[in-house]
Amino acid sequence: MPDWITTTEAAEISGYHVNYLRQIIRKRKIKAEKRGRDWWVDKDSLLTYLKGASTSKDKRRGPKSA
Repeated sequence: MPDWITTTEAAEISGYHVNYLRQIIRKRKIKAEKRGRDWWVDKDSLLTYLKGASTSKDKRRGPKSA
């Protein structure tokens, strides 16, 4: 059973802006579902996406460093 988190929680975990998370949700790069007016993200799907982003040779991919 998936562990669902809000886009705000996903932003805290990933370092991505909430708007960018919504973009990758719409592109179906991470699993999510709309409940009412809010998007809920499958945490495992997000972590898998982040793992792929961290190993990518494309330096544009991944969250911005602080």
